[in-house]
Amino acid sequence: MSQLARDSKVKNLLGKQKFTEKEIAKMTDPQIEYYHWLYFEDSVYDYM
Repeated sequence: MSQLARDSKVKNLLGKQKFTEKEIAKMTDPQIEYYHWLYFEDSVYDYM
């Protein structure tokens, strides 16, 4: 993941106030992508 994409996803996660900066600093790129998907991506099942 590019640094720009990572920074954007980190900013979104910090805005949700689910994680602290310290916790996010320890996360790998796949972990950040997973939590971003979990909290921000819409799913077809969200509308059922």
